[in-house]
Amino acid sequence: MERKGSRYVVLALTVLFLGFFTIGQAAEYDHEVQIKKISFSWKVSGDTLAVKIAAETKGWVGIGFNPSSKMKGADFILGYVKNGKVKIRDDFGKSKTSHKPDEKLGGTSDVTLIGGEEADGVTTVEFALPLKSGDKKDSELNVEGDTIVLLAYGPDRDGFTARHKFRTALKVNLATGTFSKLK
Repeated sequence: MERKGSRYVVLALTVLFLGFFTIGQAAEYDHEVQIKKISFSWKVSGDTLAVKIAAETKGWVGIGFNPSSKMKGADFILGYVKNGKVKIRDDFGKSKTSHKPDEKLGGTSDVTLIGGEEADGVTTVEFALPLKSGDKKDSELNVEGDTIVLLAYGPDRDGFTARHKFRTALKVNLATGTFSKLK
């Protein structure tokens, strides 16, 4: 009789654990935007923005924040997965049509890699950024106001040099998740 009772306790604990695990996974990001074949998910936690970008590509995925004109002045994060390893880069929009790594322009890399994968033709990259890094090559992210977000992905080729295959611009409220497409 004691063994039978133990099995019920173990079963109950297992169900409870799986329930918490499932809830935790579902609540990983608070907001998500899907445009065509790319998605941007995020969560604001204290002074940090956690981000997941996924797109139907075997190449790079990228996001930019608060450009002054087209790509100029934007804080870009680009990433790709090659042989199971995630490569990520913190860039700055040098002109309307180009960007370079922050570190090559006198700034610092302020992105923290969380993870990523390439599976079934989809590249996913997850990272965290400070809302206010203090780096002159990063934009300050205002959680309560509108943030201009640039989303893009490259062709099915790893690396940071290929031109985007798709791009779009959004106005996003990072606190509420409301957004509108620009252009």
